[in-house]
Amino acid sequence: MTTGPAIAFETNSRYPDPRIEVLDERFLKLRLFSSSVEQIASGLRWGEGPQWFGDGRYLLVSDIPNNRILRWDDASGQVSEFRKPSNNANGLARDMQGRLLTCEHQARRITRTEYNGNITVLADHFEGKRLNSPNDIICQRNGAIWFTDPPFGISGDWEGDPASSEVVASVYRIAPETGALQQILPDLQGPNGLAFSPDESVLYVVESRAQPYRKIWAYDVQAQDSSGGVKLTNKRLFTEAKDHGAIDGFAVDVQGNLWCGWGSDGSLGADPEKIDGVRVFAPDGTAIGHIHLPERCANVCFGGAKNNRLFMAASHSVYALYTNTRGAV
Repeated sequence: MTTGPAIAFETNSRYPDPRIEVLDERFLKLRLFSSSVEQIASGLRWGEGPQWFGDGRYLLVSDIPNNRILRWDDASGQVSEFRKPSNNANGLARDMQGRLLTCEHQARRITRTEYNGNITVLADHFEGKRLNSPNDIICQRNGAIWFTDPPFGISGDWEGDPASSEVVASVYRIAPETGALQQILPDLQGPNGLAFSPDESVLYVVESRAQPYRKIWAYDVQAQDSSGGVKLTNKRLFTEAKDHGAIDGFAVDVQGNLWCGWGSDGSLGADPEKIDGVRVFAPDGTAIGHIHLPERCANVCFGGAKNNRLFMAASHSVYALYTNTRGAV
């Protein structure tokens, strides 16, 4: 089942897989010597937002331009359409009750899929104005939902419908107790991927329109204040994508390493064959590893029976790699 280009790919027969590049000796303990990059699906037009559902042993992935969410089944290896149309869904997550959370570009909203399949709208306006096009989403252990809202999905017909921005691009938080929408960061150019450190004391956010390089910022998460909101303090640069790199979505493992969707920024002199894939950063911001893919990678998640399998949503395909770490939960 394809409606886009299927990318030819062969799993490397040699160990260690040369596609897995060690940039720092700290990456050696995260790499499995006898594990190779595998292609588990292809034929997408722009893969995004992977989310693992361990209770059903399946992975959901957004295929934004094709207006659908795909399901890859771990038991059979089959790919099917989970939802079509999807309102050009992008980022996916699960809440603390296991329900699907979805960023919908076309409808410009955050939704929750109930156990019976009904759709509940969690956020579509801020102070009476429509959101732009929610992009990426995460859920804290206390039930708070955080998401980014850049204008990418309203910039043309490819990933949504053309429209004018009514609010500035921001990071938002939906309070678990009341469902109130709080604007957290209104000062980033193109906020994109976001994730918490394992203990949730630090929030990382991608600024994908920062100049001259895309950046990941780190913030300390302050305790809840008397009004029910949360404050972020001590903004600091975690890393920036020099050498024609572009950062998108990412996931954090239990040791606090960031596994980042990575690719060429398309500028003059960029070499996608050297850049495309997943770049791994230690908690101190040092690049320690790189997983080379034949396509630019947009986003990743951990999953599998032991939460030690990295799923990578790239341009036209989905790839997987067993690692010697587990995703932070």
